[in-house]
Amino acid sequence: MSTHNPEDTKPVIAILTTSDKVRQFNGNRSNFRDIIRTGKEMGFLVYVITVRDLKLEERMVNGYVPSSSGKIWYSIPVPLPQIIYNRIPTREDEEKPAVVRKIAQCLEHPGIKLYNPYFFNKWSLFEWLRGSHSTSKHVPKTRRLRSANTLTAMLNQHTSLYLKPENGKAGKGIMRLKYRADTALPYRLQIQSGKKNVTYKAASMDRLWARIGKEKGISRYIVQQAIELATHRGRPFDLRVLLQKNSRGGWGVTGIGARLAGARSITTHVPRGGSIEEPASMLESTFGTERAAMILKSVPTTALLIARQIERASDSMLGEMSMDLGVDENGGLWFFEANSRPMKFDEPAIRKLSLERIFHYGQHLARQFK
Repeated sequence: MSTHNPEDTKPVIAILTTSDKVRQFNGNRSNFRDIIRTGKEMGFLVYVITVRDLKLEERMVNGYVPSSSGKIWYSIPVPLPQIIYNRIPTREDEEKPAVVRKIAQCLEHPGIKLYNPYFFNKWSLFEWLRGSHSTSKHVPKTRRLRSANTLTAMLNQHTSLYLKPENGKAGKGIMRLKYRADTALPYRLQIQSGKKNVTYKAASMDRLWARIGKEKGISRYIVQQAIELATHRGRPFDLRVLLQKNSRGGWGVTGIGARLAGARSITTHVPRGGSIEEPASMLESTFGTERAAMILKSVPTTALLIARQIERASDSMLGEMSMDLGVDENGGLWFFEANSRPMKFDEPAIRKLSLERIFHYGQHLARQFK
């Protein structure tokens, strides 16, 4: 007699992306290879599929798998997936009508579970987190940047502000504004371009507003109080937390990394010259051992509260997110950003668990079909 547990039949899992005329498909290939390798080791059938090849009315579809060297990708017939891990790489792709339709069809499909359907919008995130007492205290004062009046009102309360695109990525388009009343050119706008930044000084709000308009173009922006972050060797740092759902379908913290700002950068993003550091040692150099341990202990609790509130308010099925939390000079935690398509963490232990959790959660989702 077989002792096989029918609940443990492994679902077919597809990594969803968009097609590309030259490269077959878009997205981070080395990440996809790691996911497929991990899935195979854990006994799952897993492949990359494009929105175009995901034909929901077919039993078999075309999926991509890497050759053993990983250099070549083959298109092979595979069974329609039960679980879809959404890795559509850009907002531009996500907003294309064909993609919007396909995501909607997947969400309606009785035999498919697709999670993380959409990118987050910065403004929505802050709105969602303000909606709960337990998370609102971790949110910097934030408004939509609609006019010069908004800036004037915010500068009356805070001498330093951040201007961020609502749909920004990796620190692109972020500006920092400081007001120094005692100078001839009191408004100072730092504009980040690559690893450098340029400071524009203005005598009046009108001049400043004109320059901001030139920088932001048609992009929608938010304006936010700048939090004075704790520093390490004179540079600000923040914590990057990876949260994923586990085999029971509950949120867990996969890992916590620290990112130190580049020497002349206004953000801690690695492409902008930031570096990857060890959270405990950074916090210890600022707060001492005991205090650092207390702060580090509060990070998972806070991050989990925030993740649950984001999921509740977004009304979507989420399976993972990364989150940027700042630590102020008093050890308080501030929420800056969450990403529904996290970049990979380079820390090896975090990386390994993050890959396995994709399949733990996939297995959990498959049990919901029963």
